[in-house]
Amino acid sequence: MSAAEPKPNDRLVAVTLDEASIGRSTADKEHERQIAIYDLLEENCFSLPGHDAGPYALKIALQDAKLALEVGDETGAPLVAHILSLTPFRGLLKDYFFICESYYAAIRTAMPGQIEAIDMGRRAIHNEAADLLIERLKGKLDFDKDTARRIFTLVAALHWKG
Repeated sequence: MSAAEPKPNDRLVAVTLDEASIGRSTADKEHERQIAIYDLLEENCFSLPGHDAGPYALKIALQDAKLALEVGDETGAPLVAHILSLTPFRGLLKDYFFICESYYAAIRTAMPGQIEAIDMGRRAIHNEAADLLIERLKGKLDFDKDTARRIFTLVAALHWKG
């Protein structure tokens, strides 16, 4: 977010993932999707530069192997859509999936120190992806790093094919 204090309506009140973009998934990954949406709605800071239309609804989809972020007002009426190439995110997504698989395996059998080390790596990838998302959408969408992290989780969720 910009240095200005966010307004009370600078937030998301609805987030949906395009059903056509989501493949079958494991219970762990489906649970992660649900938690990410819940967490995003519980705490976020989100606005459209130059607009005062909040609160907002966000639909996240894949269109022709690109990321589509469709922003609407709280009733769902469309305001703006942004299409991003996923190419800059490919390596991060690959690393994220690898470390998530390691994490899910570790929580069942590993020692707490091993789980913590894997989770630190997962958080580092999340932070890097959040920074990239903020950079790629600068001047188009405005959100803080925690919101960007949660949005990245949902972007990754669209790629989780069971």
